[in-house]
Order: sequence, then C-alpha cells, then structure tokens
Amino acid sequence: MIKEAEIVCPPGQHEDEAVLTTLASTATNTPQKRIKGIKILKRSIDARGRKVVYRMQVAVYIDEPFVPEVYNHEYKNVKDARRVIIVGAGPAGLFAALQCIEQGFKPIILERGKDVKQRRRDLANINKQGLVNPESNYCFGEGGAGTYSDGKLYTRSTKRGDVTGVLKTFVAHGATEDILVDARPHIGTNKLPQIITAMRESIQNAGGEVLFDTKVTSLLVEFGKIKGVQLADGEKLLADAVILATGHSAHDVFRMLHAQGILIEAKPFALGVRIEHPQEIIDRAQYHCEYRGPDLPPSYYNLVEQVDDRGVFSFCMCPGGIIAPCATAPDEIVVNGWSPSKRNNPFANSGTVVQINMEDVKGDMNDPFRMLNFQQQAEHLAFKAGGGNLVAPAQRMVDFVEGRVSFDLPENSYLPGCKSVDLLEVLPDWVHARLRKALPVFGRKMKGYYTNEALMVGVESRTSSPIKVPRDRETYQHPQVAGLFPCGEGAGYAGGIISAAIDGVNCANGVKAYLG
Repeated sequence: MIKEAEIVCPPGQHEDEAVLTTLASTATNTPQKRIKGIKILKRSIDARGRKVVYRMQVAVYIDEPFVPEVYNHEYKNVKDARRVIIVGAGPAGLFAALQCIEQGFKPIILERGKDVKQRRRDLANINKQGLVNPESNYCFGEGGAGTYSDGKLYTRSTKRGDVTGVLKTFVAHGATEDILVDARPHIGTNKLPQIITAMRESIQNAGGEVLFDTKVTSLLVEFGKIKGVQLADGEKLLADAVILATGHSAHDVFRMLHAQGILIEAKPFALGVRIEHPQEIIDRAQYHCEYRGPDLPPSYYNLVEQVDDRGVFSFCMCPGGIIAPCATAPDEIVVNGWSPSKRNNPFANSGTVVQINMEDVKGDMNDPFRMLNFQQQAEHLAFKAGGGNLVAPAQRMVDFVEGRVSFDLPENSYLPGCKSVDLLEVLPDWVHARLRKALPVFGRKMKGYYTNEALMVGVESRTSSPIKVPRDRETYQHPQVAGLFPCGEGAGYAGGIISAAIDGVNCANGVKAYLG
C-alpha cells in the first residue's frame, strides 16, 4: 500500500530518514515498523511564519518495498533515418534532437559556437579582458545561454508540455534527483556543462550529428517548402525539415529571414538593470533572522508592482550568484546572472525590468526590427557610458532613486568592472521613472531591500526576444514555409530552460506530424 501525506519539519532534519519516517508514521497513522520506504514527491521552504520549515509531500510505502526509479534512457539508432536539421544547440535544440530520435528521425544540430569545454576560454576573455567573440560567448555555444547562466529550472509553463519528462531527462544525464521534487529546481552553472555534454553524447551515440563552429547563412526554400540550409562556407545541407532554435540573441538570423522574405514580427520585451545585494540582506528579509545558518539555502525573492499602468518586476533571481557580461558584440553591454549549484557566492542578484510595449517605441509600426533596434540602442548607450572593455554603468539604489551619481560603488560580482554613472544616461526616461517609483515600494514589501548597499548595473535587456518568428498553433510550422519550425526563445515561444526544452519537444512532435 502507498499513502501520500504532507509532513513538516525544521531545517537540518529534512534529509534525516529517521525523522521523516517518524513524521510519516504520524501523518498516516501507521506504525513505523510497517513503513518500508519514503519517496519525496514535492519539497519547498515555508518562510511565512516566525519559524522557517520544510514542507514535503511524500509517498509512504506501507508493507511493500520502495524501489527507486531508474532514469537511464536508451535511444534507438537513427543513423540512416530521414534527416532533420536543428539550428542551435541550446535547450530547445537539444531536446528537439532527443525527441526527433524518439520519433525515428536523424537530428543534425548546427551550432555556430563551440562545445562547452572550448567555450570556457572565450568566457574567460570576456570576464578578464572585456573581449567578445561574436560566435562564442555567454549566449552562443553548446547549451545556449542557459549553460553558463545559472541553470534555473523553475517555470510556469506547466500547460505547454511534460515538465517532469524534461526534468527526468536532465536526471538521466547527470542531474541530481532533487530537481524532481524541489519547488524551485536548480542545477547550477558549474554542473550544467557536464550534463549538456552527456546529452550531446546521447544524440551522437544514437546516430545523430552535432556540428560546432557551423553557421547557417540562408535557408533553402523551393515552392514554399524547406529543403535545407546553406552554411557560411557555402556548403548546402539538405533535410526534410528544419527546426530553427537559435536563441534570442541571434540577430543575424532575424535579418537573414527578413532578407529572404520570410515573415518576422516585432514583439514586446522588457528592459531594466541587474540589482545586486549582499546575500545576507536577502536572507534576513526572507528568513526573519540575523543568520540563516548552514541548514537553509540562500534565499530568493520575487517582486512585482504596477507603476503607471506598466509592470515592473524582478526576473531571473540568482541567490549566491554572479552578474555576467552577456554581450554578443564588442560594442554593447548586456548583463545577466548565474549561480553555482551551491549558491555560495556572497551576493544575490536579479534582473529588475519594466515591460516595453509596442506603442512605447517610435517608428514604423510595420518595421519588424523596431523593438530590436530600441533594445540595441540601450545596449550601445550602456557600453558608451561604461567607457569600454565591457565596464558596466552602475549606481547605488538609493542614489538612483534620489537622482545623484554615486560617490563610490560597493564591492560587487561583475568581473569586467563597474563605473559610477547616472543611469538616466542609459535608460529611457520613462523606464527610469518607473524604476525609481517601484524600488521604494519593493523596499516596503521586503524589509532591507531598499538600501544603498544595493548596486544597479545596466543593462538587463534580453529578458526575451524583441522579435517573433510566427508559426501555426497546431502544426508549429511557419505560415509561409512548410517544414520550417520556429522554436524556443529566439522565435518568441519560450522564456527559460524548461519552457525552451518543452518547445523543442513540441516542435519535434510537429515534425513527426508533418513527415509522418
């Protein structure tokens, strides 16, 4: 017999098997000697009361053994099967490839950047010297932006597809089973590269191909139907379908599509800054104590406020994290955040952004690049204000709200360095004004948040793609090109690792329906 129950225990005891058995015995009114095993189904931290506790939904195995689930997966060989080209090796592309194998197709992934191991050298050049390789950086390369941008697996996209299936695929390739039960699952930037490598090896072992340093420069289309792609070196690769999973920063892909007369559309996005606090400030606010101790993880927050009919919200919060330089060109500043698996850095950071609607940006309403150009303008202004070498413009929080340039800047995690600047030089005045109004309100919601110990670093501009590549809701195909499947964040259909992975699976299923 298996019974489900909710149990509550203090930090430090949530992994103690004897304690969990005692609590499960009480919750199910079952003698402990009859309990043969406990499986945690869901686990979360409840910090609403004076005492912080762990809440867990568990399956209690009574008078029958608990057999752990095995997550290893064997993929059939598709070496000689019909070919599907996948452009981009981010989460959308990798999961599309694995699902293509499940459907009996041979995936060929084309990635403009390098594999995860080689990519590290380019990231070191970005952090230490401010040098950006336009083809290999925090956004481009094996695993996409998520590989070196935290590995957070939290999503609200539960209705789009099988979230648990995606998480189990990560576990089968090396992630811990904790991601299956934690309310806010997280792999960590230090561990995700090995998992991505294992996924690539699964694809290759099944007969699929993964080609790095391989850039697509045009699509081969005949009579409204995809035939393949052409590469930068002039080589043409033919396939029965193409999944376009290039990520939100592949601006040249948008221009390629437009030049070929393939419809793209401008879409809203969000713009703001990265805000970094000492982690201890966030811990005190969320855990209601001076010191969280070793039994609680670094705390996170989620803040949102309507200001002048516009959403201002925190985004991609990284406890114990680092602010990363995520530019894809040498004359722009783009900041993002990541955390290692232990989240043991002394700072917490989060994107804090203002929603940008279509009517906010002047220009031709029919220009598909209108929002992208607006995004790039902010990134170029940030680069100019920082003075070069990816030095980022920054301002203390209270100074920002009160309209003064910071005399000095606090210690921070952004490795290329920060320069004290009035962020009004970088942000549009109406974005700046809404942030100024929102931050004190956030401080009233979370004690200690509104402080001059917090640093605002500009700009956080790539929360989502400013361009959408349209597709049919049922078939996932582009309305003009049969066999072309716009996919993931770059096409405007995802907003993180899990939602991108789900979209990759959905597009691969669309390929199956198309090719039969």
